Amino acid sequence: MKNIFQFLALSLSVGLFLTSCSSDNDDSVTLPIEEGQYENGILVLAEGGSLSGSVSFVANDYSYSENSIFYGVNSEELGVYVQSMGFHDGKGYIVTDNNTINVVDRFTFEKDVTITSGLSLPRFIAFANGKGYVTNWGDGFIGDDDFVAVIDLATNSVETMIPVGEGPEQIIAVGDKLFVTHKGGYSINNIVSVIDTADNSVETIEVYDTPDEILMSDSGDLIVLSEGATIYDENWAVVGYTQGAITRIDPSNNTVVFEIPFEEGNSPNLMSYANGTIYFQMGGQIFEMSENDTALPTTAIVDITAMSPYGFNVKDGMAYITDAKDFASLSDLLIYDLATGNLTNTIEVGLAASKVYFN
Repeated sequence: MKNIFQFLALSLSVGLFLTSCSSDNDDSVTLPIEEGQYENGILVLAEGGSLSGSVSFVANDYSYSENSIFYGVNSEELGVYVQSMGFHDGKGYIVTDNNTINVVDRFTFEKDVTITSGLSLPRFIAFANGKGYVTNWGDGFIGDDDFVAVIDLATNSVETMIPVGEGPEQIIAVGDKLFVTHKGGYSINNIVSVIDTADNSVETIEVYDTPDEILMSDSGDLIVLSEGATIYDENWAVVGYTQGAITRIDPSNNTVVFEIPFEEGNSPNLMSYANGTIYFQMGGQIFEMSENDTALPTTAIVDITAMSPYGFNVKDGMAYITDAKDFASLSDLLIYDLATGNLTNTIEVGLAASKVYFN
């Protein structure tokens, strides 16, 4: 996610270690927790910009929140821009596109090691067969320098690089295969790469433009959300759009099962999944549909009261949306009841918050 570039010239005058938790219904209380205990809660990654990227913790009952927990535990900054986090064997792998991956205990956030070699604008990480696989853009303007770095988790070193198409983004492991969406770097792409971890061979599946979000459904299909692309002329004026889509892929044979395109100009950009239901964000609203539906929903279930919805996840009937605001102020985590559509809590988190995980 690179929307924050246009805001880098803005200044920011906020503290690094603000702690807050507010509710629409009453005044919140900030309570102490045992230092270093970050399990049974929500982790919110913030990309950063004029401040370092960071990770915030929010207790499951929303009674306590703490910003910049990596810094608080380790007295080190993550740097910019924090892209994603992966979890494996009790560890968290925090991927930052300053070519670092900080490996921490996922519950105490004590740092184990920092991986700095063999990476070039890393994005997302997945795990298979005792190895970590990290998507790398390289130079986002160059189409033939993109790769997936293979990390030996025993030594925390990159052992090889698998060349792939332009702009590899999210990555998911299914058995001995890896599926990688290709958003396209600073251009446009429309493929999902399939990597066989036995020999690192690569196949591709064509989908709609700028595939980003990818997840596994309860029925065993992969669900891919393609945003569609905006077309510009030589003066950067918008001259048109391409279609986005929701695509179901059978991971056993790498084939497209079904595709549901959006109308041109409608750009879905965030997706989550729970209990057979797909949730996606588009135009400041949340929509839901069954994973087996053959048509898109026409009515939203939530109207998002956010200036810049930037991250999204769903759990236990609640939707968690990050509002990056103007990308120069600290973000908010907005929590909605999916049954009623009501905003129940607003919690201040880091700068340009973009990912929500459940720990």
